[in-house]
Amino acid sequence: MIRGWTARLLGGATGLVYLFLYAPVLLLVVFSFSADRNVGRWGGFTLEWYREFGANENVQSALAISLQVAIVSTLVATVLGTLAALALERFRFRGKKVFDALLYLPIIIPDVTMAVMMLLFFTWSLDLVDTVTGFQLRKGIATVVVSHIAFNISFVSVVVRARLEGMDQTLEQAAADLYASRWQAFRHVTLPLILPGIVGGALLALTLSLDDVVITQFASGPGSTTLPVYVFGLIRRGVTPLINAVSVVMLAASVLLVVLSLIAQRSREPGRATTE
Repeated sequence: MIRGWTARLLGGATGLVYLFLYAPVLLLVVFSFSADRNVGRWGGFTLEWYREFGANENVQSALAISLQVAIVSTLVATVLGTLAALALERFRFRGKKVFDALLYLPIIIPDVTMAVMMLLFFTWSLDLVDTVTGFQLRKGIATVVVSHIAFNISFVSVVVRARLEGMDQTLEQAAADLYASRWQAFRHVTLPLILPGIVGGALLALTLSLDDVVITQFASGPGSTTLPVYVFGLIRRGVTPLINAVSVVMLAASVLLVVLSLIAQRSREPGRATTE
């Protein structure tokens, strides 16, 4: 009897949690098809707001900047994050513990703190360049890309390190016994085994870059408005169902990237790979 009531209580609590988490998402999707200009009132089914999303030049420009920033920052962060993970997992060097601790800072500190740090850094460095060289550099797409690289390196490194920790190191030793150089062992043994982790980290970095608002807003300048920042601006000027449509598109892209990241991380488990 106790087990039955316990199971029902746990089931009900689970249902309430899912309702609390996903009811707003469901409402967002439903009202993105509303014909009424009032964002919270149903006025019949329409695709007008999605058509406006495709025809609005400001939205398309912000989307293009978001993709540009996300792709460039993800590529750079993936390379640097993977190298950092390899250095921490495979080598010993002075200051390793300090470097390991500092690598986690972008993950644990609040976004607004990271944003203020980047703002101060860019303000100081750009003023210094202006004073020394005479070039008047301003914040723009480049500063946004650098900011995204700064916090994405940590996330990529964590994912790749988790993959390295689960890898059988005797495979690398076997490659060395067969007269493979370090590069050959890395290319033919280590890299194929950690590739799902690298892909998963890259997809996670791409998702975080596409979704970021706070850090991007502090690091951006004229002509570098990303889609999340543009959506945040729409909220200030007055909400229409267009913002619902834009949010649904961003939500769908984020969910797709997260799912792909999970699939990439779970594919070719280390134990399975060693038996192949």
